[in-house]
Formats: sequence, C-alpha cells, structure tokens
Amino acid sequence: MPHAPPLGALLRRYSAGSALTCDPVDQGLLNRGYRLCTTRGRYFLKHHFDPETAAPEAIARQHRATQRLADLGVPVAPPLPAQDGRTVVVIGGHAYALHPWVDGRHRHGAQLTTAQCARLGALLGVVHASLERVMPVGRTTPPHQAARPHQATPPHQAPSPAHAAGAADPAVTFAVIDDLLARVRRHRPADSFDELARHRLLERRALLEQHVGRRPPHGGPVGWVHGDFHPFNLLYRGDAPAAIVDWDRLGLKPRAEEAVRAAAIFFVRPAGTLDLPKVRAYARAYRRTAGATPSELAAAVHRVWWERLNDFWMLRWHYERGDTRADPQFPAASALVVWWTREYDAVCDAFAG
Repeated sequence: MPHAPPLGALLRRYSAGSALTCDPVDQGLLNRGYRLCTTRGRYFLKHHFDPETAAPEAIARQHRATQRLADLGVPVAPPLPAQDGRTVVVIGGHAYALHPWVDGRHRHGAQLTTAQCARLGALLGVVHASLERVMPVGRTTPPHQAARPHQATPPHQAPSPAHAAGAADPAVTFAVIDDLLARVRRHRPADSFDELARHRLLERRALLEQHVGRRPPHGGPVGWVHGDFHPFNLLYRGDAPAAIVDWDRLGLKPRAEEAVRAAAIFFVRPAGTLDLPKVRAYARAYRRTAGATPSELAAAVHRVWWERLNDFWMLRWHYERGDTRADPQFPAASALVVWWTREYDAVCDAFAG
C-alpha cells in the first residue's frame, strides 16, 4: 500500500464508525481506492492523488455533477457528506472522498449481448444529455477552450502529448518514433516486447507517411463528458448498469469522440479488431439518446483514428519511465490501429450508418 490512508481521522470526520478492514482496489492505472468495512457499513474510500485532478475545488465540482446526475436517475454513486457537509476531506495535504460501496462487476463488450451493447450506448448518450442539463454552460464553450482530450483506454490510461488540443502533428510523431526506436535498440537484454515494439513503430511510421495528408481539423461540438468511460469505470449488477464511477476526468471535450473512444475499448478483440455489429448497435443507441448526428460520429471516428495513429503512450511509459503496467494492453491496442486504418470505411459505417 503506497500511502496508507489516515482511517481514524477520516472516519471521525464522517461519523462512519471504526475501521474493520481496508483493502486496496488495484484495478486501473491512475486510481487509488480502498474497499473499507467499518462498524457502520461498507464504503469505497477514494484517495485523489493525481495532480491534474486532485484540487479540492475540481473534486467538489465532480461531486456536484454526480449528485445532480443521480437526481436525474443516472446510475452513479455520489460521495457521502462529512459532518461539516463537505464531500472532500483534506488531511495531511491529501484529498479523500467516501462513497457508498456498490456491489457489482465489470463487463467487457465480449460479455455483452447486442441488446446490452445498445443499452451501453444509450447510457453514455444519457450521460452526455444529462450533463448538458445540469451543467448547461458546457455546450457554449468553443473547442479551443476545452480541456485537453483524455483518451480513455483501459485501464485508464494517462494522457500523452498526442492528446493535446488540436490534432496531433505528424512531424512531432515522426520524432517520437525515431526516439523510441533508438530506445528499443539500446534496451538490454532485448526481449519479445522490444521485438514487437520495433515492428509496430516501423509499421506505424509507414502508415503515417501514407496518410500524412489526412490530419483532421478541430473537434466537433463540445460539452461536459465523463472523460474516462471504459469497462473498469462501469459496474454491472446482473445485466443492468449499477454505477458509473471515477469522474476524475469530467471536463469540456468533444462529446462524440468520447463515444468513439469508449467503443474502441469496450469492443476491441484480443487480435486488435473491433466487433462492428456490436459497435453499430451501441452507436445507434448513443446517437438517439445524445442527439448526435451521423456526420458528427463520422468526424469523431476520423479524429480518434488519427489520435491513435499518432499515439505511443504505452511505449513511452515502458521506455521513458520504466513503467510496465500498460504492457499487457500494447499488443491489441497497437494491432487495432493497423486494422482500423485498413477497415476505415467499415468502422465509419458502423458508427454512422
């Protein structure tokens, strides 16, 4: 446990009894949470430690949004207020929030029927439409003022330079590829990951050279989005969604792009292809409930494809940071870019048809 939460002081703030057990919840790359059992119940204790999202005022904004969504019937788990009425408790410079524990399990797209995929798309559409109701200023904010997009790939990847405002610059990407290839060559002892990384980097450079003229313009309509909608941030109870969790990346971003990114996570197969019939059911339901047009989804597909084509966050973690937590995701994610490029028209048709 990298940072043991101060349970005694925290529970006194909440009048939540005495701690019986406190176990880390280890799913996800950027989160730090605990399953907490006390003499008064079961809770999820969240330690907000990501410097980008841990400011108390930003956390409080997330909390207000989830409470308003809950009031509209959206399946969320708003935080519990402490004795002073606040939902953020700061102790020793660390920010914490206490949520009710939600029994449920995570489900990938392969575990969903076509009807359940449609329900998933409808749910995300309801989230976007509901956020527009409870935080109406979002839709009036121009794209260039929106927070930088955060690619929501499992479990919950960190932002990379390819996700900065505007579409990625291929000149920058070529430089990143050259640097990573040099790092791969220097890595000793060489292993199978190095071999795959080198293959994908050379392959990606050739793809980018072929498609360098397809850089997209700025994004589409901007609104408030969850920011990290993927299987590990959605809990199911039986066949029904029970709670959308982890709202740290709530922000103003192109809405349809979140829908495309989420589908690319839920419906990617191990070989790096998308289950297009399920994508189609999901996308049609999303468009209906979010009020998004087919052309809006088609433009979002193009931007997310370009984003993926220029993105190397997993390799940068591995070779620049020595952080291998995302390595298991790399084979499917890197293969998906190649397949998506080859099947570009079919992917667009699944989202917009």
